Amino acid sequence: MYDVEHPAYKELGKIGKEITTKVKPRAVVVFSAHWQGGDDTVQVNTAEMTELIYDHYYKEKYPNVGSKEIANKVLDALQQAGIKAEGVKRGLDHGVWASFKCEDPMQHYRLGEAVSKLREENILIIVSGMAVHNLRDFRFTFNDARPLPYTVSFDEALKDAATKPPAERPQALVDLLKRGDARQAHPYFDHLLPIHVGAGAAGEDRGERLWTLKEGSMSWAQYRFGEVANASAL
Repeated sequence: MYDVEHPAYKELGKIGKEITTKVKPRAVVVFSAHWQGGDDTVQVNTAEMTELIYDHYYKEKYPNVGSKEIANKVLDALQQAGIKAEGVKRGLDHGVWASFKCEDPMQHYRLGEAVSKLREENILIIVSGMAVHNLRDFRFTFNDARPLPYTVSFDEALKDAATKPPAERPQALVDLLKRGDARQAHPYFDHLLPIHVGAGAAGEDRGERLWTLKEGSMSWAQYRFGEVANASAL
């Protein structure tokens, strides 16, 4: 976030410009890898004025305004789909503001399906995670950008799964978690499962990898489902 010359910083800037100048959504709903609610309940932030939750970026400011109306639409969509959900008031974690333990992948896919109808109201759905995210190994590769073998293999496997035809995509994404390199790429699946939500919200729209950078034990890949005029997730 502080390295403005890093390729990921520049690519996120491009996506932000595309959202504001082309997509022009009425609102944005974000599914963050840095918020895990109860064991069987999805939590939706209903706060209109939110402070930042400082995981470790203690001096940052990000003025923002939440929408109780949009939060209630999300809650209604989830509850109508039979998903237990509740509204809470919470700050923004860096899974939301820096880029702008349920491990059942199909539940996350269905979560995306439940909110997909929000797209019809020009509400953009963004899912925030990482294609490869191993902080344990990051300390050993911090000064060496060469990608580790599992970074390369899993990044490409994710691309293959996310860009499958919509009918094949759910199972392909489920199978990702069964790969031999899955726990190397993601010791915990919290940063992987958001893409299952985005793919579920995409409906019949195809997935496309816009960009990737394999760096040590991380991959910064970015995906979009649908065309810019009808994008599901960025």
